[in-house]
Amino acid sequence: MPPTPNNWAAFVAAEPGLAATVEARFGAFTHHILATLRMDGSPRTTGLEVKFHNGELWLGMMPDSLKALDLRRDPRFALQANPGPGTEMGGGDVRISGRAIEVDDPAVKAAYGEEVEPPEPFHLFRTELTEVVRTYVEDDKYLVVQVWKPGEPVRTLKRT
Repeated sequence: MPPTPNNWAAFVAAEPGLAATVEARFGAFTHHILATLRMDGSPRTTGLEVKFHNGELWLGMMPDSLKALDLRRDPRFALQANPGPGTEMGGGDVRISGRAIEVDDPAVKAAYGEEVEPPEPFHLFRTELTEVVRTYVEDDKYLVVQVWKPGEPVRTLKRT
C-alpha cells in the first residue's frame, strides 16, 4: 500500500528509534488492549492481536465482533500494548491512537491472511495514526513522556 502521511510507515520514517521501541513493546506479547466507542459514546475495551506488516498497523477481528461494529460506526480507537506481568514494563508503556479504516479489498485481505492466518471470515482494518505515546522511567528518577503526532517532531516531557 502506498504510504500516507499518518500510517505506520510514515511514523517509522519520521521517528525510526521511537517506532522500533513501540513495535518491540507490541511484539513482546500477543494480546493488547483496544478501546473503541460504543453506540452511546461510552468506551469499550477489549483484547486484540495486532500486526505490523507492509508499512501498516493492522487490526484483524472476528466477524461482527462488537469492537468491529464499533469501528465501523466510529473509527476512532486507542490501543495500549500489554504491559506484561509484574511492574517492570521493559521499554515503557506505549499507546497508539487513531482511526481504523476497514479494508474490503479481497487481494489485500488474502495477503494479510497468508501472513497471519486468521479464521475466516474476518474484519480487517488498517490504521491512520493521530498520536503515539511512550511513557517510561529514566534513572529511577524521571517520568519521561514522548509524544508523536503526524507532521510534528517528537515532544519529550520529563517530570521528577
